[in-house]
Amino acid sequence: MTATPEFDLFVIGAGSGGVRAARIAASYGAKVAIAEEYRVGGTCVIRGCVPKKLMVYASRFRDEFEDASGFGWTLGAVPTFDWATLIANKDREIARLEGLYRATLSRNGVTLYESRAILEAPGRIALPATGECAQAKTILVATGARPALDKTIPGIEHAITSNEVFHLPKQPGRIVIVGGGYIAVEFACVFNGLGSAVTLVHRGDKLLRGFDDDLRDDLAVDMQKRGVELKLNAKLSGIAKTADGLTVTLTTGETLRCDTVMCATGRLPNTHGIGLEAAGVTLGANGRVVVDAQSCSSSPSVYAVGDVTDRVNLTPVAIREGHAFADSVYGSKPWVTDHEMIPSAVFSTPEIGTVGLSEQQAHAQYPQVDVYKTRFRPMKAVLAGRDERMLMKLVVDAATDRVLGCHVLGADAAEIVQMAAIAMRMGATKAEFDGTMALHPSAAEELVTLRDKWVAPRA
Repeated sequence: MTATPEFDLFVIGAGSGGVRAARIAASYGAKVAIAEEYRVGGTCVIRGCVPKKLMVYASRFRDEFEDASGFGWTLGAVPTFDWATLIANKDREIARLEGLYRATLSRNGVTLYESRAILEAPGRIALPATGECAQAKTILVATGARPALDKTIPGIEHAITSNEVFHLPKQPGRIVIVGGGYIAVEFACVFNGLGSAVTLVHRGDKLLRGFDDDLRDDLAVDMQKRGVELKLNAKLSGIAKTADGLTVTLTTGETLRCDTVMCATGRLPNTHGIGLEAAGVTLGANGRVVVDAQSCSSSPSVYAVGDVTDRVNLTPVAIREGHAFADSVYGSKPWVTDHEMIPSAVFSTPEIGTVGLSEQQAHAQYPQVDVYKTRFRPMKAVLAGRDERMLMKLVVDAATDRVLGCHVLGADAAEIVQMAAIAMRMGATKAEFDGTMALHPSAAEELVTLRDKWVAPRA
């Protein structure tokens, strides 16, 4: 009989957070194993941030072709787009990145099990795909989240999610996207840019709940200018397959004809069927692993990081949480992840970059708030003849002059806000923004030249 291998750490899930934790723990001398049932790299690398961003880039070339004539360029043949070429090249890059993740684990001496992992008891893991078992002093759950589908909707089996969208055999001519979060918005813009007819259905009256209202309003206007049809205050009530595609019925009574329906209506922590209850782990109402600031669950030998905890569901957060766990438990360098002042982006077209409090959140938390904002036509849009405006906005605590929020809508918004986030984490004031020399000509210089407070119009 083969002895059951024993590890200091067993990581369930080889996504960004799990791989980081495994690598760092192993670098401190821990004996580490990791299990992954699908592909190494997790949602972000395999069917999330990375392939999505590649598709975003592809979708934006249409603007470049259209704008070129304003700068003196004459294009020969009409540009054409080939979906199969994009998908093949995307798949090649994802395979390359997966190889790098595998190499990182191997180089650090981490044992990889290509199997689902199930906790049979505290410290004991079953690996059904290989028929093996393992023992570990500590378990780290890093299984991420999965798209949620409302199984009560008739015909929902005809819909795809963000998992399947990267593997469509052909580009849909007409697509209905259900949802109002960043995944729904980003893919609406992607397919619109690639030439599909796009309808976005959202139950709320505005897109992107939780974002600053000016960003939400301005993006909706820009998306409609580009041809995305918005159906707000409406829900999906049914999908029927027809001879030439799909018919979508909304709660408003309206029907839509399309080739593909994509549901992006939320994600759920991936905790079902991995035996967490057997290990004494408390789960939240949506299945999330309940953890403390050190990412420890109710079972002292089981930790969890990333989307499976449903704290802040962003890849860099999962990586930071995984690193903090490994440093603290194996490196004698305890620290916790700070979940405040996290920059984020929506890779829509135009793009959103944001960090800190929205104007609405700031008013709820501070007695007096100053708002500085500007809308302007970017230099590139002038010669191109494009009807496009950027939004830049700073939200400031009037009492301390500290910048509480920075919000940008427009080209390269994410790149701009990443730099602003550094200053804001250091407690930068509006006066310090004002005292910074402008980089001219650039769009970002508007953040250090805003002088006039915005006053809301009287009702």
